[in-house]
Amino acid sequence: MSKVTLFIGNKNVSSWSLRGYLAVKHAGVEFEEVLIALRPTVDRAKLDELTPTGKVPTVMHGGQYVWDSLAICEYFNDLNPAISYWPENINVRAHARCVAAEMHSGFVALRAQMPMACHSIFDCPKISGDLKKDIDRIIEIWTDCREKYKSHGPYLFGRYSIADMMFAPIVMRFKSYQVPLSNQLQEYCNAIYNHPDVKEWVDDADPNDAAEPDSR
Repeated sequence: MSKVTLFIGNKNVSSWSLRGYLAVKHAGVEFEEVLIALRPTVDRAKLDELTPTGKVPTVMHGGQYVWDSLAICEYFNDLNPAISYWPENINVRAHARCVAAEMHSGFVALRAQMPMACHSIFDCPKISGDLKKDIDRIIEIWTDCREKYKSHGPYLFGRYSIADMMFAPIVMRFKSYQVPLSNQLQEYCNAIYNHPDVKEWVDDADPNDAAEPDSR
């Protein structure tokens, strides 16, 4: 495989970068990691110089740019058909794609009120209004998936998939803000937090990066 370069933001706070990183790591390929500062201020000149949209994550592979976390996940899925990125069964795969896409495009209140900070622990804010709707919906998704697919493994659809990559930053947020979860969902969060690719990300994250509203 030709050279892969992954442009990401600060690991402690850039949830979109985490998703792109997990997609590349899952492929098992060597890649160069280029950090572009988002905190305490955005290195706008570097973002604009190195990425086509001025956002992270972005992958450069053999002269091809791929940006947006979900597009990166799908790109590496296409490049590595022998590696499982989605469930094999077409109906289960459709379910996984639905919840991954819902995560990708929604949950605005949660993103704004519970920014990711991998190494921080905060008091849980008052869960009401749109934030409550977001958290309730995530709990509904996770509970449904674990009930249906728990016999196949510890992740949302049994085996680790793009759906888990998309929800990994939510696991970080729920841990940081001490969101109460059932034992079943706490076990799921533990499985994600202990995944070797996630652990490597957290270990590399600088705890001094401040938690502020998220950025792609």
